[in-house]
Amino acid sequence: MTVRPTSPVLLSYRPWRGTLRGPTYGMWAIARSSLLLLLRRKLFWALYGVSAMVFLLYFYGQYLQSWLQTQIPDEPIRLGSGMVGATVKPKELIDVFRKVLHLDGSGYTFRNFINFESQIVMIVLALAGAVLIGNDFRFGSLPFYLSKPLHRWHYLGGKFLAVGIIINLMTTLPAFVLFVEYGFIDTWDYYWDSIHLLAGILMFGATITIVLGLLLLATATWLRRTMPMIMVWTTLFVFARGISDLLVISFRMDPRWRLIDIWNNLYLVGNWCLRMDPSTIQTPFQPRYVEAAIVLALVCVACVLYLNRRIQAVEVA
Repeated sequence: MTVRPTSPVLLSYRPWRGTLRGPTYGMWAIARSSLLLLLRRKLFWALYGVSAMVFLLYFYGQYLQSWLQTQIPDEPIRLGSGMVGATVKPKELIDVFRKVLHLDGSGYTFRNFINFESQIVMIVLALAGAVLIGNDFRFGSLPFYLSKPLHRWHYLGGKFLAVGIIINLMTTLPAFVLFVEYGFIDTWDYYWDSIHLLAGILMFGATITIVLGLLLLATATWLRRTMPMIMVWTTLFVFARGISDLLVISFRMDPRWRLIDIWNNLYLVGNWCLRMDPSTIQTPFQPRYVEAAIVLALVCVACVLYLNRRIQAVEVA
């Protein structure tokens, strides 16, 4: 029996038949993979649930007040008896309750809401920094990204995009939904009269996104692990507040010492975005809005310069 030799079967190269896109589209791929890593964490969903509860408090609180105003009669009622009794109108009590909590769709409403939500965002980012960025440095994933036809800033842009999506999902988007809701409950004139509030919401959200996003990228590339990230962020956003209060309130030093508190600077810039009067700030002895904005701008520039130096130091085979 004669066996005929057969030619070997060679694997042929199959060219890509889809549409080739530029490296800019790689930013979205990096952002998408980063978001998927974060969405798999149960802790993220727990904190996101707390954020949703704050949103529902504001969302249904306005409906509850409107419902009570239609159900409670206008006749005054008497509280107590004898000489200590007093006559009050229930609707006036509801109005006072509404003004105290600022559930009236004013600038106070959105300032307090975004401030509450931002504190939860700060915790989420501190816990997620190692997952989103730090692990790429620890386990050598960054050279893999940079070996592709991607620039270093495309990688950082993709990570920043993922962080920005998280921040805006928990701050800007819910605040926009509240703005739309207050227009439905009040009148259509609310939208026209409060258009500056909508612009302030977007500006405040953009400020938080830029500052916290760049801080997260810088600290995550520096520390890489979760526990050091939590310690540094606690120092920046918690201990700095206590130190500034001690210097300004207890030692009667210049109010500009509050500029060391990044969180307070974000709060002041948010007041400026929403056109809030400086006299409405609860904490006394505050620097000017423009001074807080300058400090935040310097922090962002320092983060960008550090990221540029840190990414350039990565060797790509």
